[in-house]
Amino acid sequence: MKDSEEFYKKLKVQLADTALWPTAYLYKFIVPTNTSKIAQIETIFDNLGAVINTKQSKNGKYTSVSINVRMKNPDEVILKYKEVAIKVEGVISL
Repeated sequence: MKDSEEFYKKLKVQLADTALWPTAYLYKFIVPTNTSKIAQIETIFDNLGAVINTKQSKNGKYTSVSINVRMKNPDEVILKYKEVAIKVEGVISL
């Protein structure tokens, strides 16, 4: 857990330094191919005007989910990463 907190701290600094907020942000997640897991991610970004694209891996075991959405600030970006990590079992955030 300590490692993930460190990761989020670094990400926040990086986001604050590299973008003018609010801005469009691209999230990328990998999940085991399962319609309910993909739907869970889509629900987390519901009502935000997000553009969501999914693509299955060659063998179909995994699905990448890309979400392009306008976010207000780095804290908001990190909150969504944390929400996905908590709610979607087996997700990998890229």
